[in-house]
Amino acid sequence: MGGKVEKMASIDAQLRMLAPTKVSEDDNLVEYDALLLDRFLDILQDLHGGDLREMVQKCYEVAAEYEKNHDSQKLDELGNMLTSLDPGDSIVMAKAFSQMLNLANLAEEVQIAYRKRSKLKKGDLADESSALTESDIQETFKRLVVDLKKSPAEVFDALKSQTVELVLTAHPTQSVRRSLLQKHSKIRNCLVQLYTKDITPDDKQELDEALQREIQAAFRTDDVRRAQPKPQDEMRAGMSYFHETIWKGVPKFLRRVDTALKNIGIDERVPYNAPVIKFSSWMGGDRDGNPRVTPEVTRDVCLLARMMAANLYCSQIEDLMIELSMWRCNDELQARVDELQLSSKKDAKHYIEFWKKIPAHQPYRVILGDVRDKLYNTRERARQILSNGYSDIPEESTLTNVEQFLEPLELCYRSLCACGDRVIADGSLLDFLRQVSTFGLCLVRLDIRQESERHTDVLDAITTYLGIGSYREWSEERRQEWLLSELNGKRPLLSPDMPMTEEVADVIGAIRVIAELPADNFGPYIISMATAPSDVLAVELLQRECHVKTPLRVVPLFEKLADLQNAPAAVERLFSVDWYRKRINGKQEVMVGYSDSGKDAGRLSAAWQLYKAQEEMTKIAKKFGVKLTLFHGRGGTVGRGGGPTHLAILAQPPNTINGYLRVTIQGEVIEQSFGEENLCFRTLQRFTAATLEHGMHPPMSPKPEWRALLDEMAVVATKEYRSVVVQEPRFVEYFRLATPETEYGKLNIGSRPAKRKPSGGISSLRAIPWIFSWTQTRLHLPVWLGFGAAFKHVLEKDTKNMQVLQEMYNEWPFFRVTIDLVEMVFAKGDPGIAALYDKLLVSPELWPFGEKLRTNYEETKKLLLQVAGHKDLLEGDPYLKQRLRLRQAYITTLNVCQAYTMKRIRDPDYHVTLRPHLSKEIMDSNKPAAELLKLNPTSEYAPGLEDTLIITMKGIAAGLQNTG
Repeated sequence: MGGKVEKMASIDAQLRMLAPTKVSEDDNLVEYDALLLDRFLDILQDLHGGDLREMVQKCYEVAAEYEKNHDSQKLDELGNMLTSLDPGDSIVMAKAFSQMLNLANLAEEVQIAYRKRSKLKKGDLADESSALTESDIQETFKRLVVDLKKSPAEVFDALKSQTVELVLTAHPTQSVRRSLLQKHSKIRNCLVQLYTKDITPDDKQELDEALQREIQAAFRTDDVRRAQPKPQDEMRAGMSYFHETIWKGVPKFLRRVDTALKNIGIDERVPYNAPVIKFSSWMGGDRDGNPRVTPEVTRDVCLLARMMAANLYCSQIEDLMIELSMWRCNDELQARVDELQLSSKKDAKHYIEFWKKIPAHQPYRVILGDVRDKLYNTRERARQILSNGYSDIPEESTLTNVEQFLEPLELCYRSLCACGDRVIADGSLLDFLRQVSTFGLCLVRLDIRQESERHTDVLDAITTYLGIGSYREWSEERRQEWLLSELNGKRPLLSPDMPMTEEVADVIGAIRVIAELPADNFGPYIISMATAPSDVLAVELLQRECHVKTPLRVVPLFEKLADLQNAPAAVERLFSVDWYRKRINGKQEVMVGYSDSGKDAGRLSAAWQLYKAQEEMTKIAKKFGVKLTLFHGRGGTVGRGGGPTHLAILAQPPNTINGYLRVTIQGEVIEQSFGEENLCFRTLQRFTAATLEHGMHPPMSPKPEWRALLDEMAVVATKEYRSVVVQEPRFVEYFRLATPETEYGKLNIGSRPAKRKPSGGISSLRAIPWIFSWTQTRLHLPVWLGFGAAFKHVLEKDTKNMQVLQEMYNEWPFFRVTIDLVEMVFAKGDPGIAALYDKLLVSPELWPFGEKLRTNYEETKKLLLQVAGHKDLLEGDPYLKQRLRLRQAYITTLNVCQAYTMKRIRDPDYHVTLRPHLSKEIMDSNKPAAELLKLNPTSEYAPGLEDTLIITMKGIAAGLQNTG
């Protein structure tokens, strides 16, 4: 027994060995980690017996040994242990390691929040400014006023007029199920409370029980989504963040901004109607390549959002009525009260509070009572239309626009201030006003996105029907001429008996939904794959044809490398059209896509091209007197433009943000940004502070010689990237063998198909599965490929270029961010793991190709470190280094498990000898591990393999914190 007890204690000891020293005195990460793990391993032992627990620990130890000196024999040893498990046990193993990684993520989130708080208590913010990754609003104000000599009034004016608009997109990268996310947030809360200062022993015991309960509940929940989510599911999942954190997070954040303003001597609050933060969504509006988003889905999603908004307001307005019990009011308010009292109402028995007629000596309650009735009707009307398609509640008795909603609230605010009660007015009433002006009646605005080709189809159907030729075959000039003559004319183009394909009907149906619903439901209409002015004019004409009363602004999206290169010229041609220039009234938005450009040409060239395109487009807009807003479509991973927010914003070219930042928050990044109150607060703060700083203290423009060098490097990088990905004849074959790309579709991550077209090679594959697959095998090819060749080329040309590169790294934020992000990815990569996939899955004649890629990986890493002036990866970020070190062993175990499982799936001749069942059948009737096989009875593979594979994919994604 003695040996066993020693064994049990060993994981804890192992963690301490991996991270022997604290990074700083407020570093509790190892403690948090060890606590969660101990609880988890006890639960595992209770449910599946000591043998299985011991197996988990053995695997962990072997993996940890591999991490020390990367000896590939350890991977074989690990592989033999894992493949000998029977199907049920192997699912339990994969689940266990995946769960341990999720717990490590939670420990890390709690640690980050704890560090932040202990810093604020001490008032010690010194090391934050050097880290540059976090931007506290208070520090940013101080830096602007003290270091950069801006006057507090200038800071206040800039802040009042700036807007950060966060656009939530349902990209298929959130691979964790919602049921699990909710359990994770409970685990996080228990952990936070367990470490509060004044906790009593009883509290501690109860919290510990709650913690165990939630960890067990998460472990007992199926990790796998058994059905592909519908767009409405994605929308509901996205909306749950509003309920849980964003709704209350916005007023709380704005209060903190008020406090920070006071500290620099501004004695005013941020006006409640200052559009500091806005939210939009793509869920149910993004139809690009997703046939499941129909006009009906769009209508549902808009009505659902209206219903949810009214619901949130309803639940809050009664609290406000209770709070505003004052009787003094100004004459303006009194007159309104008398008016409302005349149209007296009968008792309303469906309310809990204030159900009888409110007496006139409670003036604020009378006014708010009337608002409450309208909100109630607004909610009920949306609910009835959603469920029955019609409503018997007349529209006049509901709120139809935000002005109607704000007016009575403003009246109360003015009256309180006039009677000397400003202190009270600045309480919940101000919070409520801020919520109304941030969320409006529709909670979030829905963006509509469609591919330009689909509009061409519609216009082609129209011109063919009218007998004037085929729009599709016309030249750009001819298209523009016809579109403009129609836009200037009055004749209707759509006739009820025009023959339409399903696709054409779908596009027109979507625009008709826009015409039918209130205008405040929608953001812009985005056209992907837009290249010419006619693409934009086409949407303008279709909106007019479908009688959209307030047409949506039309936003072209440029994402392939060639499109980005031509974007400035395209924008210039668009602004040269007189009709269009009059129509936009001096404002235009353009969206730039990060992921397809990266897939197309590699990270270095994509990043540099994006930078140049933004500069150029801004210049052109200025020439035409147009204010340009750039909408950034960044993904979560570095390969798709993700990475730390603050750095990413400060790396944008000068004068391109101008106080308006619109950016997508995708998939799993939504959870990392809004999953919990502190995270939500920090996200809002980070975006606001960085946007303010970029506007008031723009980053420097690159020197001409830096530009020239980077231009040269980009050409070499693209050539190298494409020589591997596009020109290498067997590349696609290698990619499909060496990564889980073929199995990716099984994940049911999103409602969107993984490919744009079912046949076809890399080019038709969406950017997400492309990145996902390389991330899983830890080679991260799309991120770094091309950098090495580019560095080599300029150094061979002139060794002095190393100094130039180092100077660029130290002085130019854009270049620094580009290099740092790649360095972070190298820290998460491991060519040894990729070699294991090759050995097991790739045919021997392709092995040299894989070896070549891995050699390239090592060379690129070495050059990159030289440019950054680092001896080791991440030496500038000890916290991240420690966090990765703690989780590496879990990820490695899952990688080995995945590679061997794929081998068993793909190679029917690969046989393994199974050891006897490990998982103890605790009660005779209850066979926990064997039961897991019943969850997926229809799998086309041998029992248990598919689930094991999917769980490893999710676990690795959670461990690296990036899916696609």
